Amino acid sequence: MHTNRSLFGLACRSAVFSFLVLGTASLLHAQQVVSPTTVARSPFFLASSAVPDFTGSSSSSSSDAVAEEGPSLRADALDSSQPPPRRRYGRPNYASSNSNPDGSAKYFGLAGFGAALPTGITHKYETESWGLQAGADRNFSKTLGVDVEFNYDHFGLQGATIANEDYIYNYCTIAEYTANDCNGAAEGPAPASSAAQIDGNSHIWSFTLNPTFTLPTEGSLGAYVVVGGGFYHKVTDFTTPTVQCSYYYGCGTYNSTFDYYTSNAFGVNGGIGLTYKMSKFSNERFYIEAKYVYMLNSQRTGVTTANVAASPLNASDFYPANSDRTSYVPVKVGIRF
Repeated sequence: MHTNRSLFGLACRSAVFSFLVLGTASLLHAQQVVSPTTVARSPFFLASSAVPDFTGSSSSSSSDAVAEEGPSLRADALDSSQPPPRRRYGRPNYASSNSNPDGSAKYFGLAGFGAALPTGITHKYETESWGLQAGADRNFSKTLGVDVEFNYDHFGLQGATIANEDYIYNYCTIAEYTANDCNGAAEGPAPASSAAQIDGNSHIWSFTLNPTFTLPTEGSLGAYVVVGGGFYHKVTDFTTPTVQCSYYYGCGTYNSTFDYYTSNAFGVNGGIGLTYKMSKFSNERFYIEAKYVYMLNSQRTGVTTANVAASPLNASDFYPANSDRTSYVPVKVGIRF
């Protein structure tokens, strides 16, 4: 019985020892065998795989294969460790029903008022006064737009103009004197005591189409250049004091128009403007603008102080200067919204 137990213990010890030896050998073998995936991903194993064979028995074909395959595997390994390339983006596009692709608003309105300054020969007959402006803009980008404008510019008449017209209207020609149509006055200008006191004014209203070019600026200040043309209508009124009575307000003296002259013509304009943006996030801007306007009127013949004595009795144009070429500078201050 004792002998059998000794043999059984010896067999158990031998089995355990054999199991440990086989396990250790398997572990060492597994460490020496490296998978292809590991080699492709690890630069360390790529470097070790390129170690030259010092035995002198390696073939040239195997060394060439390693030389050709090594750089590509190394590039793959390096590329796999890099982040993906950056995406390239163009300029942002803000195009919509109210905005252009560059972010500028498509539509603007404008309203302003200011002064009307006659120039050239127009200043010989008329004086400075006031004007109004209203319009709408269609912008195609931050730099190019088109304005549709209505302008009304009012002018007074020079003292010399009033004096000349007073002379003409109250002059008694030979024909009028012969026809006894001078109210008892002799041939020539009526006496100052019997002459009618006249006054007058002039105004121009216009519809124009004006391309606008915005200049590159920074900050709240801006600048633009405007050119264009359109239809201009000029009117000159002559008035005399007239007594008018009302049931509610009684009687008073008012200037009443007794004669007027009109002229229609095509005109051109051009000028510059400055803008001031009220805040960074608003589209509203204050503006000041100055233009030069030139009306292509057709001069007419009529009665003047030089030919009034020889003028026919039924002469109809006592103010031919209304149809002279007209030029003036409107200066407007307002808001673009």
